[in-house]
Amino acid sequence: MQTESAAPTESRQPGRQKIRLGDLLVEQKVISSADLDIALAAQKKSGRRLGRIIVESGMAGENDIAQALARQLAIPFIDLRKFSPDASILQLLPETQARRFRAMPLARRDGNIFVGMADPTDLFAFDEVARLFQEGIQLAVVAEGDLLAAIDRLYRRTDDIHGLTEELARDMGESEASIIGLEALGEGQADAPVVRLLQTVFEDALQVGASDVHIEPQEKHLAIRFRIDGVLHPQTQADLKIAPALALRLKIVSGLDISEKRLPQDGRFAVKVRGRTVDVRLSTMPTQYGESVVMRLLSQGDSPLTLDNLGMPPDMLARFRAILHRPNGLVLVTGPTGSGKTTTLYAALGELNDPGTKIITVEDPVEYRLAGVNQVQANDKIDLSFSRVLRAILRQDPDVILVGEMRDPDTAQIALRAAMTGHLVLSTLHTNDAASTPVRLLDMGVPAFMVATSVQGVLAQRLVRKVCGNCKAPHSITPQEQVWLGRAHAGDQADAYVAGQGCDRCHGTGYAGRRAIHELLEINTVLAESLARNSPAEFVAAARAAMVGQGLRDQAIALARAGVTSLAEAMRASAQDETS
Repeated sequence: MQTESAAPTESRQPGRQKIRLGDLLVEQKVISSADLDIALAAQKKSGRRLGRIIVESGMAGENDIAQALARQLAIPFIDLRKFSPDASILQLLPETQARRFRAMPLARRDGNIFVGMADPTDLFAFDEVARLFQEGIQLAVVAEGDLLAAIDRLYRRTDDIHGLTEELARDMGESEASIIGLEALGEGQADAPVVRLLQTVFEDALQVGASDVHIEPQEKHLAIRFRIDGVLHPQTQADLKIAPALALRLKIVSGLDISEKRLPQDGRFAVKVRGRTVDVRLSTMPTQYGESVVMRLLSQGDSPLTLDNLGMPPDMLARFRAILHRPNGLVLVTGPTGSGKTTTLYAALGELNDPGTKIITVEDPVEYRLAGVNQVQANDKIDLSFSRVLRAILRQDPDVILVGEMRDPDTAQIALRAAMTGHLVLSTLHTNDAASTPVRLLDMGVPAFMVATSVQGVLAQRLVRKVCGNCKAPHSITPQEQVWLGRAHAGDQADAYVAGQGCDRCHGTGYAGRRAIHELLEINTVLAESLARNSPAEFVAAARAAMVGQGLRDQAIALARAGVTSLAEAMRASAQDETS
């Protein structure tokens, strides 16, 4: 889809006359003469571009300026928010030149290259772009902000990564000595192939919004994959012989034991990517064909969400807040790996964090630094386990304790005792739903009376992918989806739901971003009594009855009906809860 003010009929070059942007905007009534005087005074003082001053001062929008230029030059205006450039011609103009000249090739038309420029009156930029293409070009005007966003989104580093993997493979040769030589690489060797390859991988991962990078040796090749919105996407395949070099380099910067290849190791380091500092959590694991490396990317500029931004329904949010503000008890957040449990816990701590409350956490690892909170990193290598830290925490006079995970019966029992003796304890468990979570504590050997008297509430959650707003379209319900929806939604219109068609903004997936769904179980008198009787079946039945219409499946369907996600994604996200 595209928006144009005219259709080009021939290869066009902007007129050689000098166009004064301010006079043009006044003439076309985009801004007033008084606005222009103010903007010109600001330009004289700061030396900045007039168009940028006009936009930042709120006198006119970028699209208003671009459309005015398009009318003056009699060339099209393209709204890049609704236009999908042809990815096959992007490399005709390298990213550095695209940013420098504020230009992007959009499509091939009538034997010419259709090029969008933020400022077609920049004659030097036009001449350089024409020289680089060495083909006839047709010009269009695009808004500068949309152009820069499109460059960030569309210029992937796949070719660079592939070229660097080949260069590293050539440099590596077959000898072990060439691998060990990587130990000598320091800050001054930023141009070494292994360093440039990893830097480029991080840049590409951040560009597409990946949360994890997987480097996996296979039988005949090395696979590099990115996890984007919870789903793994292949990035490239490389020669298997570079795998040891990548693992070694990552171990060195993480401070791990480079001689140990038989045991898993965990580490952490920071990397600077385009002016952003990114914390990287690294995990290595020996596999059949070499060491697999997985890296979680955490931008230091990203702060945890607040409770208001977690996406809970208002009534559920009010109930969850009430539980958090109780003086003592255990609050559990549950779900599979990668379901956003830690984010929810940090949002809860943000709610509770004030000068009159002492908060101590024990985590592995500490993902975000929270001002005013005492955070402890567990370390099994020196016997600084969760249970040992918890015992020490209780002597530190805390009001609120966060336990990163209930990993073992000892940790669980200490945490529940703390909850019984005047502390609010927050923690996580890996269970399918809220109803089965207290039963899991019983399975871990925690006495029934402790579970019954300590657990105040359980929040179960999943993450569902949101349909891409750029390519969403009505979706007709399939017979399988209708069966899953059930009788309650039998009357829904055939096209009441949406699905993404796939575009450059969502990398062809049809989804962009994620949203949490939740179910909240409050432990009332009836549920506490069934727990005290150590009657799991009775408790689970009563708990599920208490949450009828408010479960994960119900939340997923509500988001699908609201057009936030697709039915297919709602089914996938709540599939683990179907047996409930």
